[in-house]
Amino acid sequence: MRTIEAVKTLAEWDRSGWSVFTLPDLRKLFPHQSDKTLSESLRRMVRQGVLERVANGVFVNPLSGHSRVGLFERIASAIRCGEYNYISLESALSEWGVISQVPQAYLTVMTTGRKGTFRTPYGVIEFTHTKRSPADIARNTIERGRPLQIATAPAALRDLRRVGRNLHLVDLEALQEYIDAKEQAS
Repeated sequence: MRTIEAVKTLAEWDRSGWSVFTLPDLRKLFPHQSDKTLSESLRRMVRQGVLERVANGVFVNPLSGHSRVGLFERIASAIRCGEYNYISLESALSEWGVISQVPQAYLTVMTTGRKGTFRTPYGVIEFTHTKRSPADIARNTIERGRPLQIATAPAALRDLRRVGRNLHLVDLEALQEYIDAKEQAS
C-alpha cells in the first residue's frame, strides 16, 4: 500500500471521528493487504509518522484534526476492546473530588478483561480486573459523553477496597457531601 493511499483512507475515517485503530480495524480498512504486507505497511507508516503505535495492536492517527479530549480513554477502550471498561479507583475518585491528588497522565480502569499496565505516549493506563456483572457495572457507572463511563464515587470506593488499594487519600467528608448531593438531586 502506498503512503498517500493510507493517508487518504485515514483522513476519511478521521472525518467520521475515528482516530484510534486496533489491528483488526486496520485490516478492515485495508482489506486488499495480506497480513504480512499489512504488517510491513504499518511499520513503514509508523516510521513515516502517518500512524503512531501506542500499544501492541493499537494505533493513533497523529494527523487527526480532532481534539485530543477523550483520546486517552479511546486508547484504553481499544486496548481492551470487547470488554466492559469503566474509569474507577483513583481516577474516578479524583474526578469526583474525593481524593486530594489528581493523577496526571495516569488512568485507572476497571475491566472485565485481563489486568495489565500499559505505558503509552499519552500516559499510563492501568487495567484492574473486575468480576462485576454488566448489569452491576451499568447500575454503578455514569455516562458523561466521553468514551468511557465513570464509576460513581461510592462504587469507585468499593472498587478501591475490593482490590486492596490504599485508602489514605480518600476524603470521607467530601465523599459524604457527594452522596448527600446525589440524594438531594433524586
